[in-house]
Parts: sequence; C-alpha cells; structure tokens
Amino acid sequence: MKLIKVFFLIVFILCCELTSAQQRFKIENGSFLIVGKRTQLICGEMHYSCIPHEYWRDRLKRTKAMGLNTISTYVLGNFHKRQPDIFDFKGQADLSHFIKLTQEESLYVLLRPGLYVCAEWDFGGYPYRLLNEEGMVFRSRNEHFLKACERYIMRLGEELSSQTINRGDNILMVQLENEYGSYGDDKIYLSALKNMIQKAGFDIPLLTCDRGGQIEAGHLEGVFPAINGVLGDDILRL
Repeated sequence: MKLIKVFFLIVFILCCELTSAQQRFKIENGSFLIVGKRTQLICGEMHYSCIPHEYWRDRLKRTKAMGLNTISTYVLGNFHKRQPDIFDFKGQADLSHFIKLTQEESLYVLLRPGLYVCAEWDFGGYPYRLLNEEGMVFRSRNEHFLKACERYIMRLGEELSSQTINRGDNILMVQLENEYGSYGDDKIYLSALKNMIQKAGFDIPLLTCDRGGQIEAGHLEGVFPAINGVLGDDILRL
C-alpha cells in the first residue's frame, strides 16, 4: 500500500512539473508572458554563421548593452550540411554553444530554421545538393522536398530541442519558413513544416513572418503571425 502511495505521489509531482514547464512562455491577450510576467521582447538579428565564434560572446554583450533582451537568428542549412548526409555542428557551426552563450548573457532566442531563410545568403540557405535531386520542387509539399526538410529539422531537434524555455533554457519560439506569403499560400505545406518542428521536440510556440499585405497567404492557423516592415494598418488588421 505504501509503495502504491509513493508511486502516485511521484506521478503527481511529475505532472505538476510538466504543467509548470508548459506555462513558462505564453502568448495571451496580445502579450508575451514569461513565467507569468508580461514581457516586451526587444529583439535584434544576429547571424552566428557570419561572426567568428571567438567573438560571439563579445557581440552578445554589446547587444545586451544596447538594451535588447532577445536574439533572432537564422539557421542556414547549407552552412551545417556541406556534404551529403553529414551535418556539422562543431566549431563555427556550434549553434548549441551559441545559444548557451545567449542564455549566459540573459538573452532570449527566436530560432528561424527555414529550410528557406533568404537572409541574403547563397541559395537562401538550401543545401546545394538538392539541385541535383530529380523531381525536387522547392518550397512546396513535394515529397522529395519535404523529406529533405524533415531530415534537416529532425537533426536540428537533436541539437537544440533541449534548449527551449519550457525545458529551462531560453529558446522562446521557432519560425515556420520565411516570408512565405511573398511566394505562395499552401497551408498543407506549412502544416507539414509545423508538424515536423513539433515532432523534432520543440515544445514552444511557433511563428510566421511576412510582409504587410502578405500575412494571410503566409500565415497558418494556431501560429503567431509576425510582420516585417509594418504599417499601422497592418497591425490593426491582425
């Protein structure tokens, strides 16, 4: 009998901890809530791939000194996968370490993994070998393309899903695609990406990012819509 009571007590404690973890970051009534506290995210873009890793902490300290509390960063597929079937997350490509440094400097992270990111980066971040795959159709529900996205996102989950705010670290949100509304409006494609990200272990809110006037095309139900280059009317339409 005592053993049963202990078992149920352990289950109860674990359930309480899980519930508490799930509530670390919320988007509610037009506000971001971090551990229940209304928080304004003052965010700047920083591309770890373009900064020598020896300078990462220095640049993060400067960012913090400017009054920012959040870093947004693109993850570049062709930076981490330069050879077929080999992912590189070491040295200059050690994104997990970069995010660890952001946490040490009391900064939050918005993760923007693509697979398409634009970012004025060669081929928009796509691994170049995808050009050689027969039947490949980019930014679509095409079977070959979705398989390439899934391999990449699942590997990214192995590296980073343990660093979400719900697991005690500082990744707040993950972005679906990038300004997809300027390209298409395929909700099945966006839903497939959403499912991949969640399957990869990212237990945090997702967001889309589109220019004003293209929000409806690039947005997905249940995902937070962010706007680039906004006008007041764009915000009011949300």
